Parts: sequence; structure tokens; C-alpha cells
Amino acid sequence: MEPEIEATINRLNSVNFSPDPIAGRHFSRIVSVMSSAYKRHGFILEKAILHQLKKCSRFVVWDDHEFQVPANADLLANGSLSAPTTIIGNQVNYGPGTRTLQVDVIVYDKEEKSLRAYEIKRGFGLHDAGKRRSMLRDTLCLNVLLKSYGEQRGFDVKDSAARVIFYYGKRSIPPQFSLIGSELDQHFSWPVYAAVEEVNDLFRQRLFSILAT
Repeated sequence: MEPEIEATINRLNSVNFSPDPIAGRHFSRIVSVMSSAYKRHGFILEKAILHQLKKCSRFVVWDDHEFQVPANADLLANGSLSAPTTIIGNQVNYGPGTRTLQVDVIVYDKEEKSLRAYEIKRGFGLHDAGKRRSMLRDTLCLNVLLKSYGEQRGFDVKDSAARVIFYYGKRSIPPQFSLIGSELDQHFSWPVYAAVEEVNDLFRQRLFSILAT
């Protein structure tokens, strides 16, 4: 993860900003860099979780930035937003869609023959109602498409599910469809949290080093 962190720090260190008349140049730079750092930290979390899961020999792990969502999956998901658990057990054939999703982590467990998909958020604050609805809809779409998606990639899929990881604990969708950072080790039966925190510590140290200059 060090190359990704260094690349992120270099980008942060070159952020252009206009000094605020009240804050002055020093504090304006801190505000500007930190604002950008919060946004870029989501990418660091994604990669840290992805890299750590790839170390488990039981898993096949990848991401997919163009996961297709056919119209019938959207229709089913939209109809389940008021009672999302009712969608569990439904399946839709995966194929070319009217839109795509970015799936941050997909994990196939070779022993359990399970397929899991995850979107990763910092989860330090709650999203507004519109974003929560959109996030839940996307997660429900993933749930109904995931088994067919995995089978088309050649996997024997006995079980599938999609969740959003709200790393710092502020869930914007129901617990049945979400995880928080402290739950990751138990969920995956593999050490994830401590490894991600090591990456966070390194990112924090490098971030503070450029703020101190």
C-alpha cells in the first residue's frame, strides 16, 4: 500500500488553494489539504481492504468498476425499498444493463462457495435521505444479480450477498445490508481490521508530515 499512499500524499501536497482572508495562508492550506484528504481516504480504505483479503488463500478477490445493472433488477430493487429484506432470495439474470455500478470488493470463498460484494464508505457521518435511498437501491440490485454474475464468471455459487461497509460505524442503510470496521474480522473469518489500521496510521503520519511544513 505504500506506493498508493505516497501517490495520494503527493497529490495532496500539490493541491492549489486560495488563502482565505480570515484564516490566512497557513490555516487555509491545512483546511484545503484536510478536505481533500477526507475524500481520498475512501480510496485508501478500499485498497487496504482489497489487498488484505487477497492475502487469504481461501478467497478469490477482485473489483469491478462496470458491474451491469439491467432494468428488471432496478425495478425489483425500487419495489423493495420500503421493506428491503423482502428481496432476499430473489435472483435476476446478469447481463447488459441500463447503468453500471462500481463494486469495490468482490470475494468468492472457495470453501463455502459463497460470493460477496462490497461497496466501501468511510462511514464517519450519515448520508442524506436521497443518498441513503440510492445506496440501498444499488445494494439490493447487487444482491439479486450477484449469483448469476458469479456463475457467468465460472464460479459454483451456493450463496451470495452484497453489503456496504461503513468503516467508521455510521450506517446509512440497515444492518442486514451493511457492515462496520469492527465487524470485518468476524465476517470474513480473516484478520482485516488491524491491517487496515496499519495503513491508516501510515497515511495519517504522512499526512501530518506535509501539514507540518
